[in-house]
Amino acid sequence: MKNLTLLFLCLFCLSCGKKEDKNNITTKTLQDTFQQKKVADTLLVSEKNIQTGDTIFMKSKNENNIYTAEGSLNATNSKVYIKFTNQDSKNLKAKIIIPESGNIRFNQIISPDKTSDGPFGFDLETKMEQKGDYILVIGHSQMAENPYVGKFVVQLEM
Repeated sequence: MKNLTLLFLCLFCLSCGKKEDKNNITTKTLQDTFQQKKVADTLLVSEKNIQTGDTIFMKSKNENNIYTAEGSLNATNSKVYIKFTNQDSKNLKAKIIIPESGNIRFNQIISPDKTSDGPFGFDLETKMEQKGDYILVIGHSQMAENPYVGKFVVQLEM
């Protein structure tokens, strides 16, 4: 009887040890999978045109070859800066889309040589004669009432 109890005790200990190994392997596999998913999500987020603070960096185009990003104005005197790079001298067509009417516009376009032009309206069409980094400034018109506060979509087509 003692031998039988000792035998069951040994089998029980050995079987528990194997389950821990399987759990360790499973846990390690799940951790690796989670790490890979986190890296993939980070890469996807970095490819999107998202607003960080008061700036949107336009880096990726959609299937129609148009830069599109969602931004938001959250205070009556806030501005959003759209930064993009022009590699070919082309025309720029830009548009602000909001769900309701509001006081929002393209205030300025700043060229790579730091010259600027503006103000504009909801739509902007201009020739980009220089190659390099451009900045579009979106904000409220100081000459109009009811500044817009909320989300908007900006589209750039070059």
